[in-house]
Amino acid sequence: MRSLVTLALICLLVTPAVCGPGVAGARTAPATTDATAPGTSIHAVYPNPVASGDTGEFVVLDVSDGTALGRYTLSDGQSRATLPNETVTGTVVVTAAPEAVRPLVDHPVVGLAGHPELANSGEQLRLTRDGRTVDSVRYTDASEGEIGVVSGSAIRWRPLGRTDRPVVTARGGTVRAFTLPDAPGTPLGPLRAADDRLLLAGYTLSSERVADALVRAKDRGARVRVLLEGEPVGERTRAEARTLDRLVEAGVEVRLLSGPRARYRYHHAKYAVADDRAVVLTENWKPAGTGGNSSRGWGVVTGQSSVVDGLATTFRDDTGWQDATAWDSYRRGRQFERGERAVGSYPQQFEPTAVTVERTELLVTPDNAQRRLVETLDDADRRIAVVQPTVGGWDEPLLRALRRAAKRGVEVRLLLSDAWYVREENTRTVERFREWAERTDTPLSARVAEPAGRYEKIHAKGAVVDDRVVVGSLNWNEQAATENREVVLLLHGTEVASYYGRVFDADWQGGTGDLPLELLGIGLGVGILAVLAVRRVDFGEK
Repeated sequence: MRSLVTLALICLLVTPAVCGPGVAGARTAPATTDATAPGTSIHAVYPNPVASGDTGEFVVLDVSDGTALGRYTLSDGQSRATLPNETVTGTVVVTAAPEAVRPLVDHPVVGLAGHPELANSGEQLRLTRDGRTVDSVRYTDASEGEIGVVSGSAIRWRPLGRTDRPVVTARGGTVRAFTLPDAPGTPLGPLRAADDRLLLAGYTLSSERVADALVRAKDRGARVRVLLEGEPVGERTRAEARTLDRLVEAGVEVRLLSGPRARYRYHHAKYAVADDRAVVLTENWKPAGTGGNSSRGWGVVTGQSSVVDGLATTFRDDTGWQDATAWDSYRRGRQFERGERAVGSYPQQFEPTAVTVERTELLVTPDNAQRRLVETLDDADRRIAVVQPTVGGWDEPLLRALRRAAKRGVEVRLLLSDAWYVREENTRTVERFREWAERTDTPLSARVAEPAGRYEKIHAKGAVVDDRVVVGSLNWNEQAATENREVVLLLHGTEVASYYGRVFDADWQGGTGDLPLELLGIGLGVGILAVLAVRRVDFGEK
């Protein structure tokens, strides 16, 4: 399909696309270069919009100060268009459909008369000035809704609208560390005290206690906004639909990321900004998570201003795009599933504790988190203790980093969930790590957790790396790291590492994971068949 070309710049040009950087195409050397036009180049192309008929195609230009666009033409080898006679600076958007493009970009939009065509299957685009080629870019196989950003000699494709946020760092301070199910009141404290703003981001939200806090904050005059995943695994439950109905009726703004323009596979982040404090945690806003009725989770409450501001900016970016759908529109015509109630009760073993930190880093996916976490693991020289519901493939970056650390002599421990829906998979993973450690004679050990009545299942996604702690929503697999929106804190300091180190040690000792694989397989086969007879299978968030 061919259609109009537009010149444009996207609001925030993002991180590597699905399953790593998608590279297709290249910057080609111009036949002749106009030395009088330094810095003028093609920055990105958008040949395959989601809109019917490819309306809203664009190409992004970077231009030097005071550039007269009228001296430039854009050509695909078959036709060309002269750019409008305007003087511009920086990055600009030129388009034959400016009204369609303006909502998609965050930079000046200039209308284009004439329309050389761009093919979705590939094209070579030339930018000329006074008849001399200034820049030339060739691309191939443009996926629908993705922008191709020129990176050196290559083009990297990514969904339009994704952010490219840097790591945000806060120096020093005190944070409140807590665990679940031990301290379900701690993540609610900041929500219950908010009287100015309350921004809550999550995967799902079905907790009545959380809804109460949101409604009361709204009644106190706070601006209350909620952002959730639109298509959670296993479908949305009736209990959650009732909760969201109640929030909207109370005047709370509820949006869900969904639809053909969705920038992320899942909005899986779990955090809240309440006035000048923030909560970042591993658990969902539901009874099984923040309600303390089921899962082992980790969390942090922080008042570090740069972290709080960074989370507020992330929330604003994620609610300000065309994939953020109002709840009323989203729910129209949908049916919701009957969910299962979490009603467990567990003893408090770890009390919330204020701990000092030397530095806190706010990481998000797919923008920067995996790269920074791999660097952190590669920097370890004493210990790495990782707790996860389950992990990804053997050769994915984070798991390779664990094995590299073990080869350096770092003590590596990996604790995985015993939940019925991942136990068999996790048992195989544990066995593979053990076999590798024996073969390579490295200090790496792995276990499937045994809760022993202290919680129902592992849902925490954290790590202690020397004197650093990882807390957040990121499951350690490539899809989550490169396709999802996730939020993670990397906390530096001996006190915070000591707190979560004690939690990890207790959970590690709670289960041996030493049953032979054959016996586990027999038991699991019988157990899973019995469970499937009476409950709905849901391999999503529990």
